[in-house]
Amino acid sequence: MFYFGRTVRSLAYGKYASTKGVDWVVLTNGIIWQIYKVTIAKSVDHEKIVEIDFLNIDHHNPDHLESLFRLTKEGWLKSALNDYYQQRQALSKFSIAAILSTDSVLNVIRKNLKLISPDTRINVEQIRSVLEQEVINKEILEGDKIDEARKRIARALKKSERESADESSPVAVQPVQNSSPEVCPPSAEPISTSPPV
Repeated sequence: MFYFGRTVRSLAYGKYASTKGVDWVVLTNGIIWQIYKVTIAKSVDHEKIVEIDFLNIDHHNPDHLESLFRLTKEGWLKSALNDYYQQRQALSKFSIAAILSTDSVLNVIRKNLKLISPDTRINVEQIRSVLEQEVINKEILEGDKIDEARKRIARALKKSERESADESSPVAVQPVQNSSPEVCPPSAEPISTSPPV
């Protein structure tokens, strides 16, 4: 459900939208259109997903056309805006930071580090410590968004593990027991082995 506001500057509409159960807010002054996703977790949060400046649209630019499509009725029916939001979530710095801290990725990093320095003892916790203290920006590793990204990735990993366990589990095949075997009646015509003339 959408809520349309009159001015780009006022995000008080985001809080109003959350009380009405609205997921998306469009704010516009007629020239600039901004689309926000409203989420309610520990607090009401809003994230700008799309901004369109109608005075600077290039009809040859596919990204501009895609942004316009997300506002159309057809785009809404095809969930184009929601799909774009999901893609942005997957590619967010929070998702990537959370994935870098998973054991599977840390093990791959460890194996590659062992190629560089085979005699050095390196464990996963040492790599995690370097990533979190020196490589990844500390601001990314704190707050609700990184917690949400970690939960999303943990759910996806569990789902993947369940699916792979279901595929690898052997399926018991019951033997077919037939008390009386079927006997085919003899053919009325003899079978000829000579080629046709």
